[in-house]
Formats: sequence, structure tokens, C-alpha cells
Amino acid sequence: MAIPHALVVPFCAQGHVAPLMELSHHLADQDVLVTFVYTETVHKYVMAALPENFRSNYSGKIRLVTIPDGTVNDEERLNFSKLFPLLLYNTPSFIQELILSTNEKEEHKITFVIVDGTMGFLLDVAKKLNIPRAAFWPASAWNLIMLFKMPTLIDAEVIDLNGFPKDSKLFQLSEGLPAFNPAHLFWVPFRDTKEQENFFKHLQKCIEPMKGIDHILCNSFSELESPFLKLINNALPIGPLLSTGNSGRQPSSFWAEDFSCINWLDRQPACSVIYVSLGSTTILSKHQLGELALGLELTGRPFLWVSRPTIMENNAAVYPEGFMDRVARRALVVEWAPQKEVLSHPSVACFLTHCGWNSTMEALFNGVPMLGWPYFADQFLNQTCIVDLWKVGLKLVNDEDGVVGKEEIKKKIEDLMNDEGIRERVGDMKEKGKRAVMEGGASFDNLKGFVHIIKREAGN
Repeated sequence: MAIPHALVVPFCAQGHVAPLMELSHHLADQDVLVTFVYTETVHKYVMAALPENFRSNYSGKIRLVTIPDGTVNDEERLNFSKLFPLLLYNTPSFIQELILSTNEKEEHKITFVIVDGTMGFLLDVAKKLNIPRAAFWPASAWNLIMLFKMPTLIDAEVIDLNGFPKDSKLFQLSEGLPAFNPAHLFWVPFRDTKEQENFFKHLQKCIEPMKGIDHILCNSFSELESPFLKLINNALPIGPLLSTGNSGRQPSSFWAEDFSCINWLDRQPACSVIYVSLGSTTILSKHQLGELALGLELTGRPFLWVSRPTIMENNAAVYPEGFMDRVARRALVVEWAPQKEVLSHPSVACFLTHCGWNSTMEALFNGVPMLGWPYFADQFLNQTCIVDLWKVGLKLVNDEDGVVGKEEIKKKIEDLMNDEGIRERVGDMKEKGKRAVMEGGASFDNLKGFVHIIKREAGN
């Protein structure tokens, strides 16, 4: 009898690696052997982020392997217009060779392949090798529908053949779905038009193989995205996929987590702290970062601010003169935080967020109201869900110069902190999310059923 052995392949970004690693642990906990594929660069980031003593003694239960990403330097890795074509051209051969060599040399052959949807073209490799396969979708089901509906959007002249919006009129795909601004489509909010065009073409090549598979695992839950999930016949919601904080689990963070912030939170009053984190990719100008700093200062409230070393392009963060001294008694600024532990802390009152899907799910799961400040990709549609659909947060608005000013930041934080309706709705969503992943919940049962499929395909 063959041992079920899943090969798991994420896209090479923090927000993709983390939920797929969490899924991998769920599989491993149910006796599925997992081989998890890092690109060489991602593996370097993850291992460097570990404490030295943990790094030298680490031996996890999930097998880690690395492949090249086809790039030759950081400039190519950080430029999506160069990265996407290289991934499309190089990665299939790397994955095919990995599967063939594993099945030739190892005792336990790979019996199932799970591929990140933004690497969906790799599903064709599994198909070619006659290995059962599934896609994993790390963003919202709404964003996934937009990808499936690319031809519809082109035919309706919402976008052109290269994915660029033709106008800014709100568009509704079908009855029961919210209208959206075409400028907020997944592939549109990029700083560079070439990046945008290449991302659109990349997604077209990813989505086609996903149309013919039986299972698309979604990091979502039925009560959160029911109108969207119903439109995807092969969607299997198994979320929220959130780490339990177990120290024996495989690492997935690209940045070293500063746990001193938890001790600092322990000293703050309940429901008092503004938590600020704009994710792993947001870039702010010096002026915008200064407005954020001054806006937080103006609230007069305690705040925990994650300000990573790359928050300003080509520079370390530059704060307004005297800012650190003035807020020292009520604020803490760290380079990276253990976000799941932060958002579950009783002192946290609200979350100023870039609206990344993982951050959104973590906030909902912990009942934390959100103030949205999206940067690119799926984050704008996520904000629409947070503010307009679920009504569990507010959004920041740019001024006429395209900057979010300090007064806007102060006002919206105060509005959010004082909105009992938002707090009640996000508390209700928290309970629904927790029920979904508990034994007998819909996501729990979906994941259990998927594990059974993996084992059946292996002959068990």
C-alpha cells in the first residue's frame, strides 16, 4: 500500500508560502507525507529569519526542497515584469525533474500535487505525468471569479485584451454580486504598466489549467464568501488557514519576528492599542511615511507599528524629527511582528492594514476591526469586502495630491474605535470563522474530505 505523498508548490511570496505551509501541516497531521517546494531565494529568506539556535537545530516533519526561480539577481526577482516570464519558462522543467527524480530515487513516490493558483500552469506538469492534482487559491474567492471571468470582462469591454480597464464605471458581473471598480481588478493596481500587462498574461496562463481540475482549495469559509464560492463549481473552502503558533512547525516567515512586542502588549490596557502593519510589499514615500507617523501621534493612543526595513524604497525608514522621542512612552515600532499572536492579544483594538488576504482572515478570526489602506493586487477588492460587503472596517482616502494625510488617519482611527456596529459585526464574523474550522464545521469537514481523496488516490 502506497503512502500518500503530496508535493506542495507555492508562489514565491510571503502571502502565498504561509497559508500553503499551514495546509501542509494539516496534511502532515493526518499522515500525509509532504514535500514543500521553496525557491532558493525564498528558502534563504525563511532560514535567515529564524533565530540562530533554532536554525542550527531545526528538523521539521515536512520535507523542504528548493528549486531555482530562473532569475539571476534581486532586480529580476523584485520586478514582476521580468519574474513572471521567467517562472513560466523555467519552473515547469524544474518541477518535472523534481517529481521524476523523487519517484525514481525515493521510497515513497509523489502521489498528489497541490499547486498555488498563481503558479497554475504547473498543474499541466502533474497532468502530463498522470499524477492527481489540485489547485490552492490563497486570495479571496471573489478575486478568483474575476480570473475565470476574464473573457467576459473583455467581451463586455470592461477591460481591453491586455487587461487594462477601459473606464472607471462600476461593473456588476451578475445578480447577487457586488459592483466593483475595474481599477481594482486583481492584476491592475501595479505601479508599472509593463508589470501589469505581464501579470495579466501570467494569470491567463495560470487560470486555464485550473478550469479542468476537480478541486480548488480556497483559504476562505462558506459563511464569509458564500455568493462567490457558489459560482465556482470545484471550490472547496477550507479556511481560515491560520498558524497555531506551535514552535515545532515549519518556518514560513521571510522576516525575523520580534516577540518583544508581545511583552509590550501585555502592559497595555485592554482594547487600547492601534496595530499598524502594511504587509511585506507596501512601499511608502518619505512624505507619506511622515504623514502616517504624525497621524498615529495625533491620536494620543498607544500603537504598535510594524515598519520593516524596506518600507521606503531604497532607504531605511525616515521619521519626522523628534517623532520617536515624543511617542516613546506609548508606542512601539518593530521591523516585523508575530501577527497572529498580536491580533489575538486582548490589548489590540483595531488594525490599520494593507488588506492582504491573510491579514484580513487573521483580523476576522480574532474579531479585530480594520482600517484599510491597500497597495496593489487583490488588496483593493479585499477592502471593498471589508468596508462595503461585510461592514467590519473603514477605509483611508487620499487627498487631491494622492497622499493619505495625518488628519485623515487620525479621524478614521477615531471613527473606527468608536463604531460599535463594526465591532459587533466583526465579532459575529469571528464566531463564524471559528465554527468553520472546529470539528464538525464546514471547513473542517471539507479539509478532512480532501485528505481522504489524497489517500484514496494513493491506493489507501
